[in-house]
Amino acid sequence: MTTTSTETSPSLLQRLRGVSGEVVKFGIVGLVGIFVNFGVSNLAIHATGWAPVRCSVIGTVVAIVVNYLGYRYWVYRDSDAASRRREITLFLIFSGIGMLIENGTLWFSTYTLGLQGALAYNVAKAFGTGLGTLFRFFSYRTWVFKALPELAEPEADVKVVAQAERILATEESAHYVK
Repeated sequence: MTTTSTETSPSLLQRLRGVSGEVVKFGIVGLVGIFVNFGVSNLAIHATGWAPVRCSVIGTVVAIVVNYLGYRYWVYRDSDAASRRREITLFLIFSGIGMLIENGTLWFSTYTLGLQGALAYNVAKAFGTGLGTLFRFFSYRTWVFKALPELAEPEADVKVVAQAERILATEESAHYVK
C-alpha cells in the first residue's frame, strides 16, 4: 500500500506574514510600554530630582508590568500557558537583562560621557530602549512565549477517516466473498 502525504509546511511568505503580524502587535505593546516608561521616568526625574538612572529604572519597571500584560493577553495569547511560572520567571529574567541594556546605555551616557540635561537623558534612554527592545523581542519570542503546536487541519482528519472507512469496507467485502 502506498501512502502519499498531503502535508505541506507553510511557505516562506506565509511564515513572514505570521511574523510580520507578530512584529506589529509586539510593536504596539512596545509603544505603549515606551510611553509609560518615558512618562514615568521623566515624571520621576522632574518631580523628585533623583539620579537619572534611578528614575529610568522606575519607569522601566512600570513599563515591564504593562508590557507583560500586553504580551501575555494579546500578542502571545495562544502560547502555551501550562507552565505560567516558568513563563513569568523567564520574562522577568529577560526583562531584567533588557533593563540592564537600556539603563547601562543611559548610565554610560550620563556618567562616562558626561551628557546632562533633558535632551541628553531622553536620547540616551531612547537609544538604550531600542537596544533593549531588540534583545527582548527575540528572547520573548524564542524562550518565553512559546507557541502551541499547530493542530492538524480538520480536512486532513476527514480524509484520514474516509480512507480508513474505505479500507475497512474493502476488507469486509473481501471477507464476505470468501
